Amino acid sequence: MAETFQNLLLGFSVALQPSILVYAFVGCLVGTLVGMMPGLGPLAGISLLLPATFGLNPIIAVVLLAGVYYGAMYGGSTTSILLSIPGEAASVMTCVDGYAMTRNGRAGPALAIAAIGSFIAGTLGVVGLMLLAPTLAEFALRFGPPEYTALLLMGLLILAYMSGGSMLKTLAMAAFGLLLGMIGIDVMSGYTRFSFGVVELGDGVGIVPVAVGLFGVSEILLAAGGTAAQKVQQPKLRDLVPSREEFRLSVGPIARGSVLGFLIGIIPGSAHIISSFVSYGIERRISRHPERFGQGAIEGVAGPESANNAAASGAFVPMLALGIPTSPVTAVMIAAIMVHGVLPGPMLIQQQPELFWGFVASMYVGNVVLLILNLPMVGLFVNLLRIPYAYLYPCILCFCILGTYSVSNSLVDVWILLAMGGIGYVLRKFGYDLAPVALGLVLAPMIELSLRQSLAMSAGDYGIFLQRPIATVMLALGAILLLFALKPLVFKGKDWRSEVGLEKQ
Repeated sequence: MAETFQNLLLGFSVALQPSILVYAFVGCLVGTLVGMMPGLGPLAGISLLLPATFGLNPIIAVVLLAGVYYGAMYGGSTTSILLSIPGEAASVMTCVDGYAMTRNGRAGPALAIAAIGSFIAGTLGVVGLMLLAPTLAEFALRFGPPEYTALLLMGLLILAYMSGGSMLKTLAMAAFGLLLGMIGIDVMSGYTRFSFGVVELGDGVGIVPVAVGLFGVSEILLAAGGTAAQKVQQPKLRDLVPSREEFRLSVGPIARGSVLGFLIGIIPGSAHIISSFVSYGIERRISRHPERFGQGAIEGVAGPESANNAAASGAFVPMLALGIPTSPVTAVMIAAIMVHGVLPGPMLIQQQPELFWGFVASMYVGNVVLLILNLPMVGLFVNLLRIPYAYLYPCILCFCILGTYSVSNSLVDVWILLAMGGIGYVLRKFGYDLAPVALGLVLAPMIELSLRQSLAMSAGDYGIFLQRPIATVMLALGAILLLFALKPLVFKGKDWRSEVGLEKQ
């Protein structure tokens, strides 16, 4: 412990240099702005800034890109809370209760809790990175294709069980998302599936047009189709500060989301997205008043926001300790480090301790910068709600279209955006939860690839999942949750038609 403390002091002696502080601030500011733009996310922000780091010191380059990463993770919550438009995929769950709080006149507290939760989760994530990196990274290496398949399947079942609503509706929406995720080139054979001759669909359906369409465009359609005119929000200064009760309700979700997000972040995949879904499901399931979720529960903002920011810290564990990227973002960051002649991996801590510990300390500094940067701006962000909806909604729709188009410069993505907006409008009218669609779309390629790799390892024998202890345990847990969820339908004679919104004839 004494050695770790000395190393951390070394890191702070590097991170608190004026030049490092300036670049940390620039990275956090750019990341926050990128995260707020519909369609853009941390990967786009880092990719755009990568060429600008080539002439910089390696430590400065890593600090700048890391600031963009966790700045974008927070920035996506702003448009999610105020406008129900996820700035990036990890903010999908924040839309549900964050926007409901906005409609209840509590946008200020939602933004403040998101900033505080992000700060606490990010700080705890850095502590975990500092203390547990080698051990946790070695455990993550035990996960092969069978373990990933079992983990992802168990994750889908956990989310369905934790949803608190109709499990059949949740699974139906997840299945719809999985079907969308099957569109595109088959990574194992190279054949194009379900593209109907549209070349742009070779890469699959993007998460950006689907998420922005389902949440942003459908919200505009719902508002336009309402009989009563939308009342323009006129937030007052006293409404910007969370109440004592809101602080009390947020403590547990922030703590649970921080631990959960960090642990999920270590595992390769879209960890920041998955962690926010799992956190929301857990908070809804353990709440004494689950009916408040979806209506403006502060826990539905605190948990997911904490989880996705802690996952951002967890993703750096295998990247720095083993040199293994766990997501496209960390892959780009590894490339940025290697450009400067630095090889991430087990020898990084011994050979270049000032780089490793300077990076760790800069993450502490970056979280403080994000808190200082975003808390005073809550009032500025909330003032967007003073704009009359007749002017605000057309501007939102324009930003949605421009943001979606800018990701890949494809008009096909714009058509997908508009189609998903119409589908989302219909599904919300029938009371379906849209979040599982986004999750299914993200997980589909990962589940398919890991399943087919597992079967290739075993020459087509499904028994491989029972021969791997970790995979067996996770599949068993998923089956148990499925049985518990189906118990009311089997033993209490509940009509399945009422579960999917159909009246009994």
